Amino acid sequence: MTRIFSYTQAIEADIVDAFCLLQKGFTDQFVYYRKEAPVRFMGLGRCVALPTLDDAEITLEGPAAIQPTFFSFNRFDAENPAPADELFSSFPRLKFMLPEVVLIENERGAFLQVNSLGPVYPGRVARFTRDCERAPERTAVTIPYRLEPDSRDQWQEAMAAAGDALAEERVRKVVLSRRKKLVAEHPFSSKDLLVNLIDGDAVGTVLLYRYADVFFCGCTPELLVRKQGCAVESMCLAGTCPTGASKAESEQLATELMADGKNREEHQFVVDFIRSVFERVCYNVEIPSTPTILRLAHVQHLFTPAKAQVLEGVSLMQLAEDLHPTPATAGAPVGEATMLIRQIEPYNRGFYAGACGYVDGAGDGEFSVALRTGVFDGETGYVYAGCGIVEESDAQSEFEEIDLKLRTILSAFGG
Repeated sequence: MTRIFSYTQAIEADIVDAFCLLQKGFTDQFVYYRKEAPVRFMGLGRCVALPTLDDAEITLEGPAAIQPTFFSFNRFDAENPAPADELFSSFPRLKFMLPEVVLIENERGAFLQVNSLGPVYPGRVARFTRDCERAPERTAVTIPYRLEPDSRDQWQEAMAAAGDALAEERVRKVVLSRRKKLVAEHPFSSKDLLVNLIDGDAVGTVLLYRYADVFFCGCTPELLVRKQGCAVESMCLAGTCPTGASKAESEQLATELMADGKNREEHQFVVDFIRSVFERVCYNVEIPSTPTILRLAHVQHLFTPAKAQVLEGVSLMQLAEDLHPTPATAGAPVGEATMLIRQIEPYNRGFYAGACGYVDGAGDGEFSVALRTGVFDGETGYVYAGCGIVEESDAQSEFEEIDLKLRTILSAFGG
């Protein structure tokens, strides 16, 4: 049994400004920051890492009764025998990580949480509170960079291999990705990218996991699963077109996307998969029969929400493991598509397209799919994006679609 003491109190501070001030003193950093709603957790340091939360005994302290926040960053294909690149390989394989300090923003306001394996020392709380409330306003930094081109010939080969598998009916869909190396003109920090993602035009949930000198970050539009009590939510997100230069052009492109058979088929694979998982472990399942459009800064997606009530005893982590990977990031059937990705892609995806999120001491929380992300060391790094491939897919169009999706993580460099 692991005894955890968690002290939480309200603060009068902007949590992003406070994070920017405090982060210099901590090498481990964790962020799950929903831009469209105050569901925001920014962690610093590591109090403890646990393989399961079943044996955690939690004592809540302080005036605000908020459960401690455990972060969890999981790889796309944890059993892939291919080695990841040197950046992803440096991250430890840990399940639940409890920071020493967590800055929280929810519908009630802003909070400071301090976690400890013994009763929380009041002096630490007082010092962190003073630091948070004197934090200066953050500033954005533009980081010039260059991207090393990836091989179009290699992409054509990958598409050909996917086409063969589709023609042989080994899979009905497979999601292929591209990785591009980024080299910055001058050193940058995880804080620099975080501020640009939070304050920029990227839409979705900002993720950050820093371990020592390397960090993984991005802004993803895709929720995997959210749990509050017995209420659970997910989303089906697949099928893509560009945004237009004007509202009218965007609406025209969205209309064409809704009518496009290839994209609707790709989307339906995800809908059917999430429905099958929910119907197995939930009741009162609600999934609309027709998608709508989710418009982001650079692309638009077919979108179908999913809601249900989860059966008693089914945990958030079990839901996340049952749902991940979905056909939106692997393909259909999921198992065969994942094995095909191992054969085709010349790299291990690491955290890209993995399930990343948080769970609190009561078992509630949420996980997102880590799309539009990259891994960096403060000078160089790799950026990732992917697309769904079915029989009707065109190699050139899919290549260009990935370039559009890469714009989200590249917006982290400002400019």
